[in-house]
Amino acid sequence: MPAETRTVDLANAGDLLSFISPPGTMVVSPETAEKIRGQTDLALRVSDRMPDGAAFVDIGLAERLLRRDGELTRIVIAENQRPGLEPLGTLAPALSVREPTAQSDIEHLTESFHLNLTAFGFLAFAVGLFIVYSTIGLAFEQRRPTFRTLRCLGVSLSALAVLLLAELVLFALAAGAAGVIIGYLVASLLLPGVAATLEGLYGTSVPGTLSLRPEWWLSGFAIAVAGTLVSSTQSLLRLMRVPLLAAAQPQTWGRSSQTGRRFQVLAAAALLGLSGALILWADGLQAGFGVLGCLLLGASLLLPAVLSGFLTLMQRASSGALVTWFWADARQQLPGLSLALMALLLALAANVGVGTMVSSFRLTFVGWLDQRLAAELYVAARNEPEAERLRAWLATKVESVLPISSVDTEIRGQPMQIYGVSDDPTYREHWPLIVGLPDVWDRVASGEGVLVNEQFWRRERLRIGDQLDLASHWKSTVVGVYSDYGNPKGQVIAGMNALTSRYPQVSRLRYGLRVQPDQVADLRSSLSGEFGLPPDNIVDQAALKEQSRRIFDRTFLVTGALNIFTLGVAALAMFLSLLTLSEIRLPQLAPVWAMGVTRRDLALLEILRTLVLWLATFMTALPLGLALAWVLLAVVNVEAFGWRVPMHIFPYEWVRLGLVALAAAVVSMFIPLRRLAGLAPSELLKVFANER
Repeated sequence: MPAETRTVDLANAGDLLSFISPPGTMVVSPETAEKIRGQTDLALRVSDRMPDGAAFVDIGLAERLLRRDGELTRIVIAENQRPGLEPLGTLAPALSVREPTAQSDIEHLTESFHLNLTAFGFLAFAVGLFIVYSTIGLAFEQRRPTFRTLRCLGVSLSALAVLLLAELVLFALAAGAAGVIIGYLVASLLLPGVAATLEGLYGTSVPGTLSLRPEWWLSGFAIAVAGTLVSSTQSLLRLMRVPLLAAAQPQTWGRSSQTGRRFQVLAAAALLGLSGALILWADGLQAGFGVLGCLLLGASLLLPAVLSGFLTLMQRASSGALVTWFWADARQQLPGLSLALMALLLALAANVGVGTMVSSFRLTFVGWLDQRLAAELYVAARNEPEAERLRAWLATKVESVLPISSVDTEIRGQPMQIYGVSDDPTYREHWPLIVGLPDVWDRVASGEGVLVNEQFWRRERLRIGDQLDLASHWKSTVVGVYSDYGNPKGQVIAGMNALTSRYPQVSRLRYGLRVQPDQVADLRSSLSGEFGLPPDNIVDQAALKEQSRRIFDRTFLVTGALNIFTLGVAALAMFLSLLTLSEIRLPQLAPVWAMGVTRRDLALLEILRTLVLWLATFMTALPLGLALAWVLLAVVNVEAFGWRVPMHIFPYEWVRLGLVALAAAVVSMFIPLRRLAGLAPSELLKVFANER
């Protein structure tokens, strides 16, 4: 069967007999069955293997339903044939034979679409892992006195570790259940936009309802438990190694984290080096995502060391006692906040990177549409006689008529389209060329050369001046390359005369019309009145551009949602970290309060400390986000789709993102600061009675 078909099980003899016997059986998807039930006399059979909007019937029944007796659109030939048969070219010389491709265009595009969503899903998962890791670390630090008491009462380390592990697994299962439910709700909200995107971009139909498969929710629980176990490993090992009476001393846990920071710096250097090596020497989409993963993880692991160095420099540059304490205290609290700040770094970098990519793509795409859709009106005749009448009628009505003719063929083993263009100033002035000879359009018009689209140019590593076999007895020279966003296939543009001389039977039903913008409405009305053309056969430039922009916006709907999600989760991590640290920090704040610093001033210093850490993280996220955008545009996008979008910088988006992140930081510290400002003096005095 062709690559795009799906098999339907008719192994049962009764099923096969009812399928081929009158009145026949129609096999459809569940959603299609609901739509057409009661509108047909045919017996309906539902199959999950059928795509929506399609039906599978016996070939004789299809001829009757379509009223196309004896008109076959395609004959599928089995790969293995009996030896000695007459060649197909002799039996049916009028037919063209096409080799099957490894996969259909829709499959290729949707795989790229799914791969991008999977990459973003892993990014969100990485942010979540940092948050879980941070939360577990803070929880262990907060419970140091409890661990010391239990150990003094005789609880062994192994028993304590097993109990903590069981507690973590229970929390992971509860979180996994909540995640599956929330994920289902988010998917149901995003599904209409995603379905519209896939249908508009790729012409494939997606069911309008969700199906929650057992393997999906089981994998959700497995991911939650596995992530929790990985995130808790270091805290459990640290608990096992810290001496019994030292477990409740903050300095002990701080010194323990110093060793981990050195390993983080080494791991970060290795990951960043690997990212550079992949850019230089690796190819393929997986390598592109490997670059992204190594870059983001390496930068996030390096962040605590960068912030620690910055705070150390500020401490050494300070002169006053309170200011020096401020920087030293911020550096001491860094281990407790580092994971939340790493999650914030990833979220901010993802927002900067993806925002830059989408905005660059949109700016380039809109400009490309203005160049590509230069004709003010596009019209399609219904048959050749009508097309001849249309050409004669238009000769005196418009400034120029641009034929749109193409043939499907195979070049270098790939399915291709060859378009013919007339020698018109429209192409010379508007067509989006990436590279080309100075006299490129003269060569195309004379038939001496052809243009190729960017996808084919990159895939085949072509150069200007290379010879290209377009068909039997038709060789031409590559004289230029043009951008062709949204097209998965390779494409060639030749002169119209060169195309029609090799393919005299090429269809000439579609035309682009150049007229003054204020004449478009009158011309459209005249075409409808003169030829009775339906509205779908007459499309104006503005409608095409609006539809293209709408599809573009839908394409990045899920991306925007995931951006908001990662930033929201990072803000939640900051809130939880600050809330936990506000309780742990009392032993450090009480002596400062006792020396005369008011609770109000302490709260203001806490605000300033959080804002300094936020600002340092945000400034670090900007170059990381721009690097992320470059990798997405120059590496991942080229490997996934075959075209490269130029990168543009949008500082106003950084300001907007910075304000949003600042608001999230302010909200995250509201409750901890309110608790600190309203803390009773007796609570601070109790610290001095505690012998920890």
